[in-house]
Amino acid sequence: MYEKTFPNKRYAITARFLNEVLHKEAKILDLGVENPFSEIMKAEGYSVQNTSGEDLDVDTTAVKNTTADAVTAFEIFEHLLAPFNVLKDIEADKLVASIPLKLWFSAAYQSKTDAWDRHYHEFEDWQFDWLLEKSGWEIKKREKFTHPVKKIGFRPLLRLFTPRYYLIYAERK
Repeated sequence: MYEKTFPNKRYAITARFLNEVLHKEAKILDLGVENPFSEIMKAEGYSVQNTSGEDLDVDTTAVKNTTADAVTAFEIFEHLLAPFNVLKDIEADKLVASIPLKLWFSAAYQSKTDAWDRHYHEFEDWQFDWLLEKSGWEIKKREKFTHPVKKIGFRPLLRLFTPRYYLIYAERK
């Protein structure tokens, strides 16, 4: 997935945020298959179990049957047709999640070769907040950050100061 670039800035910000909101003894269910950030969480001292690649739009068993203290979902909900269902079914009482924000100057991402690597949603912050509220979560901490690219042009210039990612920590109401 990261053949050409590795999201060092995003991973560093996400790791710092996670360390601010969850204690190291927390057992985490990370939505999505094992990935480079799963390994970073383990290196930080967290006990991490990943879901196994099931379609979370139709099978929420993993989040219903978890004994984890917290669920993490980093850039997952934009890939789901109905993220409300999995958010509603999470049994853990803590959630740390991030999403890419909708950019007015860029279309939603769609891989031409990988059907799993497509964004059905690209949220504005208020939409994600509302989704969390409607599915039974209360946001306790939030952070937005940019994602500059090393290119020349109008869109790369806008990426210098337009927030691209939105991180939240929420607790079950």
